[in-house]
Amino acid sequence: MKRWGITIPLTGVPLAAHEEMVRELPDLGYTDAWSAETAGHDAFTPLVLASQWAPQLRLGTAIVPVYTRGPGLLAMSAATVAELAPGRFVLGIGASSPVIVKNWNAAEFEAPFARSRDTLRFLRSALAGEKVTEEYESFSVSKFRLERPADPPPSIMLAALRPGMLRLAAKEADGAITNWLAASDVPKVRAEIGPDTELAARIFVCPTEDKAAARGLGRMLISSYLTVPVYAAFHEWLGRGDALAPMHEAWAAGDRQKANQVIPDEVVDDLIVHGSLDSCREQVQSYVDNGLTTPIIALLPTGEDPFAHVRGLAPR
Repeated sequence: MKRWGITIPLTGVPLAAHEEMVRELPDLGYTDAWSAETAGHDAFTPLVLASQWAPQLRLGTAIVPVYTRGPGLLAMSAATVAELAPGRFVLGIGASSPVIVKNWNAAEFEAPFARSRDTLRFLRSALAGEKVTEEYESFSVSKFRLERPADPPPSIMLAALRPGMLRLAAKEADGAITNWLAASDVPKVRAEIGPDTELAARIFVCPTEDKAAARGLGRMLISSYLTVPVYAAFHEWLGRGDALAPMHEAWAAGDRQKANQVIPDEVVDDLIVHGSLDSCREQVQSYVDNGLTTPIIALLPTGEDPFAHVRGLAPR
């Protein structure tokens, strides 16, 4: 099945004001709506609403951090959405980042690989309705059982950027979720998980033919995200280490303005889809052509009507 996803909620649009657009998504050709979680809306509430507004859509979290909720609460939240969207909910989990985990949520960001693996294994058991008593490497659980396990239990996908986590996703999860990559990077990521594992990616799309404006917004996003150590290592692995070295040097020196300025145009154009609506749609399709299973459009604000952009980016 060809998948085509959108990130909800849209920037600057009140959550309740999404109803008309979300109801329209299936008729437009969208198959998926995915939420995110940083410091805005939580990941689950938008999907609860979407489950009632558009029962045809598959819904997913990309991603929920494995540190910011206890394992039991994470299972409860997932089971709740899975009950509302039976067979149509994907729980995407991942390590997130030290800023979100430690600075904003007062949790320790320790052993991200082990914590992600252990949370995945706990959720497999808990969401199946089993009573879980287990000493995992990164935490322990005693006598937890969901009172309302969903039937069927939700799929679980794992956020993964580099080979170790990608292989874990392929081996133990129902797919891998990645982020901040170019269409040309997809084959390298796909090679780590094999041909049959679902690969989803959030793709930043800025539908404007004002190249300078799109690149300006793209540079701000790139310097904010790709200076995070896990993303820096990801792009080193992808081969952008030299191209991004001046940005990292300026950022480390505290010169945010210079860090933005020294990001090469070609890096911005690789990582931020921009141009006319037709061009943007074709660029998103190029990710699919290179091996991506599920493109998840993250619409960047341009000052124009975002609902018109969602309609214009629908698959042809």
